[in-house]
Amino acid sequence: MKVPKTSFICRTLAMLILPVLMLACAAAKKTTDSSDPLADRWGVKVLQVRLTAEGLMLDFRYRVLDAEKAAPLNSREFKPYLIDEATGARFLVPESPKVGALRTTRPPKEEKNYFIIFVNPGRYIKAGNKVTVVIGDFRAEHLVVE
Repeated sequence: MKVPKTSFICRTLAMLILPVLMLACAAAKKTTDSSDPLADRWGVKVLQVRLTAEGLMLDFRYRVLDAEKAAPLNSREFKPYLIDEATGARFLVPESPKVGALRTTRPPKEEKNYFIIFVNPGRYIKAGNKVTVVIGDFRAEHLVVE
C-alpha cells in the first residue's frame, strides 16, 4: 500500500521539530521563577515542611535550582534550626555519634531534592502551624506545616 506524500512530509517534519521542542523545554526548566526570592538569591525552591515519625520530627524538603547559590545550605559550617512563628520556640537538627546530623551535607547538585530533619519533642508543632527555617543567612519564612 502506498503512503500518501503529505503523511510522509508530516512525519518527517515532526521528527525534525520534536527534538528542538524538547531542547527548548529543557532550557526553560533551568530558569528560576523571578517571583520567588529564595530561588533568586539562594537557588532553591522549598517543597514542604511535613510532620514525620508520628509527629516527633519535622521533614524540611527543598529542590536545588542553582548548585552554586545553594551551597551554603548544605555546609557543615551552619547549624540549621526551625522557629515556630507563633511562640518563637526553636527546634534543632538531631545528631548522633554514629549517624551524624540528620541533614544533607554533600555539595548540592542541580535538580535534586534535599532534606533536613528537625526534632519536634512532645509533638509541639502541629499540622497547620507556620514555621521559619534558618540556615546561616538563609530564611524560609511562613511555611505551613503539613
